[in-house]
Amino acid sequence: MNEERYILFDQYLQGEMTEEEKNNFEKQLSEDHELSSEFETFKEVQLRLTTKFEHDEEREAFKTNLTTISEKHFNNSKPKVVLMRPWYYAAAASVIILFGLFFFDYNNPTFADYDNPETAAFVERGDTNENLKEAQAAFNDGKYATAIPHFEAILKENKTPEIQYFYGISLLEESKYPKAEAVFNELRSGTSVYKEKATWSLALSKLKQKKYKECREILETISQDYENYDDVEKLLDELD
Repeated sequence: MNEERYILFDQYLQGEMTEEEKNNFEKQLSEDHELSSEFETFKEVQLRLTTKFEHDEEREAFKTNLTTISEKHFNNSKPKVVLMRPWYYAAAASVIILFGLFFFDYNNPTFADYDNPETAAFVERGDTNENLKEAQAAFNDGKYATAIPHFEAILKENKTPEIQYFYGISLLEESKYPKAEAVFNELRSGTSVYKEKATWSLALSKLKQKKYKECREILETISQDYENYDDVEKLLDELD
């Protein structure tokens, strides 16, 4: 991530954008999964910093250290366009850029650690279904908000476990938790090949919401025959 993105995040959170700029930014978030993920990380670190440095004395010490780090690692010849924000915004930006969150002790795994959607490949050669084509292309490009209405149109005509699964993943990526979990629960109660995948995705939904206990309980129901059971074991270990 670069400084320009942090400035953009900061301006959005501070309410300094015009209505047009705000709408454009929110559109980018809905279409760019990487940008959306980085924005969520920025907000999470901001919150952690807010709670981590509660006293003025600690804040001042941290700001002093941050200034030293900035002088060493950033090109000071580049003119600064934005004034220094409250200490936690500047700290969040600099700390992530320089050290990838290593200043902080994260005791719990994150959704981003396990967010690796598989490639959709349900369109066959010569297929004329435009919704299928658009859904697959949008999903594989990480444009989940675009893919969702196409999946919904498909499911009205042909409700298959495969389409349900990728629809559920799209909903999860867009943080539409109730709808995503309804899809995953329906699949995990069935007998299709997507049963275990849906259960894993349901656990990830709980992880994304930081509902660690529920995440663990769901993980413990996944069969060891699941093709990616190594990930299940890894996540269980990290939740200990």
